[in-house]
Amino acid sequence: MASKTTPMMTQYLALKEEAGEALLFYRMGDFFELFFDDAKVAASILDIALTSRGEHGGEPVPMCGVPVHSAEGYLARLIKSGCRVAIAEQTETPDQAKERAKREGTPSSKALVSRDIVRFVTAGTLTEEALLDPRAANRLVAAAPLRDAVGIASCDISTGRMELEECATDALEAALARLGASEVVVPEDWPGDTPGKPDDAIERARTTFRSEDGEARLKSIHGLATLDGLGEFTRPMLAAAGGLIAYLEHTGRGELPFLLPPVARATGMRLAMDGATRASLEILEAQSGGRAGSLFSVVDRCSSGAGSRQLAEDLAAPLADQTAITARLASVAFFHTDPILRADVRALLRSVPDIGRALGRVVAGRGSPRDIGQIRDGLGEARRLKAVIEAASDVPQLLADNAHSLGGHGALTDHLDRALVAAPPTERNQGGYIAEGYDHALDALRETSGNARRAIAALEAQYREQTDINALKIKHNKVLGYFIEVPAKHGDGLMAPDSGFTHRQTMAGAVRFNSVHLHEEATRIAEAGSHALAAEEAHFEELTGLVCEARKAIAATAAALARIDVSAALAERAAEGDWCKPAVVDAAVLEITGGRHPVVEDALERTGERFVANDCELTSQDRLWLIGGPNMGGKSTFLRQNALIMLLAQAGSFVPATSATIGLADRLFSRVGASDNLARGRSTFMVEMVETAAILSQATPRSFVILDEVGRGTSTYDGMSLAWAIVEAIHGTVQCRCLFATHYHELSRLSDTCEALSLHHVRAREWKGDLVLLHELARGAAGRSYGIDVARLAGVPAPVLKRAKTILQRLEKGREETGGLAAGLGELPLFAAQETQDTPSQNELLRERLEALDVDALSPRDALEILYQLKREAAETKS
Repeated sequence: MASKTTPMMTQYLALKEEAGEALLFYRMGDFFELFFDDAKVAASILDIALTSRGEHGGEPVPMCGVPVHSAEGYLARLIKSGCRVAIAEQTETPDQAKERAKREGTPSSKALVSRDIVRFVTAGTLTEEALLDPRAANRLVAAAPLRDAVGIASCDISTGRMELEECATDALEAALARLGASEVVVPEDWPGDTPGKPDDAIERARTTFRSEDGEARLKSIHGLATLDGLGEFTRPMLAAAGGLIAYLEHTGRGELPFLLPPVARATGMRLAMDGATRASLEILEAQSGGRAGSLFSVVDRCSSGAGSRQLAEDLAAPLADQTAITARLASVAFFHTDPILRADVRALLRSVPDIGRALGRVVAGRGSPRDIGQIRDGLGEARRLKAVIEAASDVPQLLADNAHSLGGHGALTDHLDRALVAAPPTERNQGGYIAEGYDHALDALRETSGNARRAIAALEAQYREQTDINALKIKHNKVLGYFIEVPAKHGDGLMAPDSGFTHRQTMAGAVRFNSVHLHEEATRIAEAGSHALAAEEAHFEELTGLVCEARKAIAATAAALARIDVSAALAERAAEGDWCKPAVVDAAVLEITGGRHPVVEDALERTGERFVANDCELTSQDRLWLIGGPNMGGKSTFLRQNALIMLLAQAGSFVPATSATIGLADRLFSRVGASDNLARGRSTFMVEMVETAAILSQATPRSFVILDEVGRGTSTYDGMSLAWAIVEAIHGTVQCRCLFATHYHELSRLSDTCEALSLHHVRAREWKGDLVLLHELARGAAGRSYGIDVARLAGVPAPVLKRAKTILQRLEKGREETGGLAAGLGELPLFAAQETQDTPSQNELLRERLEALDVDALSPRDALEILYQLKREAAETKS
């Protein structure tokens, strides 16, 4: 017979139905318990014991649990594993549950504590300090397709920052790659095969993505009658904002986190890069995974987590506006030329807490006394930093504007200084965070409690003397409160009716008692303590209100601190690495003297080796470089370093070079390296061609493209044909700046017909039978590829190398006799000319029309009419 469902299990199942696919953390006393499949999943991920509790449906109920006091660590591991968690808290105490049971006429002994889901914890809605990476933003993104566009709303609720933008459907993947979202929310009716739609996107009802609702919610949240003052927001943007806010309300169970007024991101103001380019250049994360080996890892010298987050955003979304770039560079140059001021500023920044995230927790209702203390301390340091910067001369405008945003908090910081102790605790349920002297009534309650504790100490001494038991002690625990404890051998003496002591508990080696005087003092302590805690809680709410009132100004200060930190950190990095200030111009040029790859150079310096710098000079007359040379010679490094130098310059940073003039680019493309995408059914060569197709269709004359070994993933003839045609298309049709590395020596013939193409190679020498790679770039075509020599360096067995040499000699002899792979290509028309010659011939048109005829279905009259028509057309063509 199936067991009856208990009230607790009934309550759990109702909450689990509400939680849906999320794991349910069900609060039971000091633990969060998980049951059924949730328990199996959590036990596997957290590596904790899986037990069982009772039965349901005749089967044992799987169960596991985690302590409430250390739940954040377990939550972090579950979220990192891709889980979503619903937190079901007790919404009343056991005593309140018993009182409710009495009112309802049910036995109080069977009263079940009420529980409710108070929050959904998801990857994109984290605010807890322990769950967040201090040096990385944590973005939640909502995407909403509307007509021919996609609206994108992104926010980092840990700081409140919110941005809205719009893009074409085929640009969604690049936009999401730039944002690096932790979680993406989309309408449930959006087709799964939409380009760029993440496979793990959270699907929500289409009704939550209405632009009218999005506009109304933004007005309500920020107390505005119109959004016109915030920027121009399109319908797709507002639809995405509606979906984002609805999801935040769902995860917060009706409560919204801290959200700043949204900023409209204008199209064309940033350097566009697709996901393949970001992965290839390893901007924020190395291809092996993790930060080590990325551009960010070798550039970041920020003193604060907020500064690092701002720098990561700058690198992920470089500017495409010359004025804004120049302003950033001026701030970096200001700190670069004054190392003493730079050191002072960076020292102050190191002592500034992360007030942006502390503010996010406070406004979201998850703050602690420590968070308010951090805001107090951070605003105080900001005021000192403002004074240091404004005391300097010739401060650039952007830096002066940021310094101005650091002030204006004097009254708030003074109030918080008076209200809080120097180091407030993380938890507020024990009190002790309101400073002495702030509230005289609270001070009196604390004094009462303190006097009572001293009275208990005196009472203990009195009882020892009275009973002549030196081992007598007055102790305290959560169950019994205060009690008198003596060793078991002295217990009988205190059991007498006239002893003045009341027996409470007998232990294995001790006996516990109470007394009238102890009870009186304990009551005084409890009452004073509870009143003091209530008073401190009221003050905490008051201070929270003051912070919330100033949230916009505090957020502006946090943003200014981050921007100043980035400027000082980039100046520090430039001084370390002897980087130069680039000249950013509005022209299709890329002139770099002594350019270096920042990541490779950093790795070599760690081993005591020197990086070989190279020049690059792309102009309108020489905009496409065809680069040959051996593997391991440095072609890929040269390509990437120039792309990274351009990226750094447009992000507002100095660059690793002796000098650099950077012509603004609208798009940056990198197709370097090879990998497959088997999950999407794409081979290595297919991925290569997809990426190349994107370049040919999206690049403009203002773009910068680097391509490496295009065509090497297929047969020699196919590959070289494709590489030849792609070079011609970039030169003649796209007409952008491009570095094209290849092993196809035959492509050098293109320099005869492409006037803006020049030949270059990485130098190598043979010395006593060994290959010496010089890593230097020189003009002219490569003489050979040294593939067999590189294979020797890699440790390929000697018999294989000998056989390869024999085969190579035969092939080279055949090439001399036949003219090689490119025989006959000298007379081939260029790509642009070929396009005009590829119109179908009359014979082809005639063949197509005849093949389309269904002869059996024609009547004699129809057949005769077609014949006359063909004859007339032939006569017209001839004439």
